[in-house]
Amino acid sequence: MNDLLGTDIGTSGTKTVLMDTEGHLIAQDLQEYDIITPRPLWAEQWPDVWLDAAKASIRNTVQKSGISKEKIAGIAISGLYGGSGIPLDENLKPVRPCMIWMDRRAEEETKWVLEHIGEENLQEITYNGADPYYGYTKILWMKRHEPENWKKTKLFLPPNDYVIYHLTGEIAIDYSSAGNIGGIFDMNTRTWSKTLMDQMGIPMSMMPQRIVESTDIVGGLTKKAAEELGLSEGMPVIAGGIDCGAANIGLGVLESGIYAASIGTSMCAALISDQPAKGKGLIVWPYLYDAKRLSYCFAGANTAGAIVKWFKQTLCQFELEAEKHGGRNAYDILNEQASKIPAGSNGLIVLPYFMGERAPIWDSDAKGTIIGLSLAHTKAHLYRAFLEAVAYSLRNAMEATGENVGNAIYIAGGVTKSKVWRQIFADVTGYPVICPLHDVEANMGDVILAGIGTGLLSYGDVKKWQILDEKILPNPENHEKYNACYQVYQSAYQHLKQDMKAVSHLVKSPARQTERT
Repeated sequence: MNDLLGTDIGTSGTKTVLMDTEGHLIAQDLQEYDIITPRPLWAEQWPDVWLDAAKASIRNTVQKSGISKEKIAGIAISGLYGGSGIPLDENLKPVRPCMIWMDRRAEEETKWVLEHIGEENLQEITYNGADPYYGYTKILWMKRHEPENWKKTKLFLPPNDYVIYHLTGEIAIDYSSAGNIGGIFDMNTRTWSKTLMDQMGIPMSMMPQRIVESTDIVGGLTKKAAEELGLSEGMPVIAGGIDCGAANIGLGVLESGIYAASIGTSMCAALISDQPAKGKGLIVWPYLYDAKRLSYCFAGANTAGAIVKWFKQTLCQFELEAEKHGGRNAYDILNEQASKIPAGSNGLIVLPYFMGERAPIWDSDAKGTIIGLSLAHTKAHLYRAFLEAVAYSLRNAMEATGENVGNAIYIAGGVTKSKVWRQIFADVTGYPVICPLHDVEANMGDVILAGIGTGLLSYGDVKKWQILDEKILPNPENHEKYNACYQVYQSAYQHLKQDMKAVSHLVKSPARQTERT
């Protein structure tokens, strides 16, 4: 038994990989889906979409590999930040869709928390603040706006833990998932805060009472799950955790003092630290390795890869049609065109706030903005400006951390497929960029967690794996240009902040049209 599975339940798809204990990829499978956005700034998903995708990706990966099920020693499952968590009834059936990290409906609940509990008290206990991003404000929204669903709800479970429950029959939550809920988790004691839960009226029984390390075995596959997946009954299922943290594990980050960014649909750019940050406007939760000691202190864009996907889907119908009929990948064409555009996109600056923004600016009213357009600009200029916007956001996150971030930035996620984007990250930040060799992102981290959990891997073993590609060094001339662009990026938001708020008000309270008489 020397092969391991890693499954990551992402915002737009679930991917599973099978690897051996030397880090060699054997097989993989991806199942894609969309999120539900019933209103502006709302984002949710029915949990069985995640469960079905996880089962399909695991089963397909095992079948593709041709490996005997007896050779597969374990699986770890990571997942997107499930915001509120999945509300489950007394039979552990979903009550409503899960409000995920991207959802920003809980504005009034955030104001209530700040007025009645206070940010200072929150920071002292949780090291986090109040914002619609956090799961606990979404839980309060449900309590206030959906009393019938609230009465039915007996337990909240994150997406990966929901899948683990269906595979093992065991209920647990890992430290990273618990901490990322925010205002009800005590970062000092690494457990639920009864004080804050009582103040908010959230029963302790609604949270899983078994909190585990991401390397812990939650349980073994049930007979039914094993038959469905083509695996052995009783095979260990390891807890895993939040997917951006798993992506960092997949970069071999198992110690403090390293700055690493996971950039997919969103961006989580974090310093792994022995001392959790407090009062810096960052999001803080226990790391996926040695969770009682290490903390993940991050900022980053609500929409990173999401805005580039939006660009492709909305403005690139010609490229998409060509790809559909056997032509080149649309992203490859766009990246090639962007590589020919000079740094700074000839004066174009994009603010990437397409779903409001979390740390470090914490503004639900922030809007996506394009500044500097002229008739001389082309689609290629625009596309490069979108890539640059995410790099500016990364630099902003690094500066918000306010600490030594080391000598290089580790970056994982879908953005690393683009060579031009990798170089832009280096040029904008002024730091060398290190990316993984293989496009397995959080799944590599899951495999590592599964290996450590089953005892097949040690920290020393992982350090020997060929995980990382060569450093990408910043271009000094481009960096100087980007310094000037970055100043505009920062000041533009400050100048437009009030106008963005006014636009949000127009969307929330549209003027009534008067019929002609």
